[in-house]
Amino acid sequence: MAKTTAASLQLWLEQLSTAPMAKKQKYPHLLGSKWTAQQKTLGWRHFQVVTRKNQGPWVFAEMQASCDDEVRVWVNAKLLKDRQLWLPGWRSLEEIQAANEEWTAE
Repeated sequence: MAKTTAASLQLWLEQLSTAPMAKKQKYPHLLGSKWTAQQKTLGWRHFQVVTRKNQGPWVFAEMQASCDDEVRVWVNAKLLKDRQLWLPGWRSLEEIQAANEEWTAE
């Protein structure tokens, strides 16, 4: 019985190693995330991601202004990594200025 188990385990491992791997989802925590624009965008700074869209190799986020449900903008999710454009979370003007000072000091 131990031989059968070892053989079936070996077969399973071989099949697993040749099976195509599922692609890892880019930006898995994007939906619902909150962001602060470094510059006012359509009159606002604070946004929340309400929709994500995969289009070929790109991922887009539909961002809604936190204080105005009618203000929405589509952004390439890769741009959210640029700290000169966006900061994660909702930040005060003082926090934005401090982040900018860090960038200019480097």
